[in-house]
Amino acid sequence: MPKSTAEEKYRWIKPILDKNISIKDMSEICPFSKRAIKYWLAHFRNNGLPGLENQSTRPKTNPYETPIRIKERIIELRNEHNKCAFKLADDLNQEGIKINVRTIGKILKVNGLTRKYRTRKINYKYIRIPLKVGELVEMDIKSCPLVPCMAGGMYLIE
Repeated sequence: MPKSTAEEKYRWIKPILDKNISIKDMSEICPFSKRAIKYWLAHFRNNGLPGLENQSTRPKTNPYETPIRIKERIIELRNEHNKCAFKLADDLNQEGIKINVRTIGKILKVNGLTRKYRTRKINYKYIRIPLKVGELVEMDIKSCPLVPCMAGGMYLIE
């Protein structure tokens, strides 16, 4: 049994590497697509067995990321004048740098240059009112008619 995905992929492409079977015939037998088998072969030929390991599909760069010099300028202005994001956006606009206020706010937040707002904790004072006798327990009283009995006493009707 293969211990990793790389070994599993290698098991599928080994007959092709040994020239026992063609890619077309393997794609009919294999549960994977012909394109995947071709990718595995190319990666194996370039990098060997480590090339068959699964890799992240996360992008390595962001083409829309704010340039570093603009980020540094924002941090520099904040440290000099201690202005908010709106005023920093105006200052940068006068310098010819057009950048959104939200972007400036995010840059300041990531670099820890925003104010920490405290929330005031409310302390509740619970006042215990001393109870008088009979206030704690409530009783309902039901009046029942008394019926005379032949023996001279009275019965309660329930």
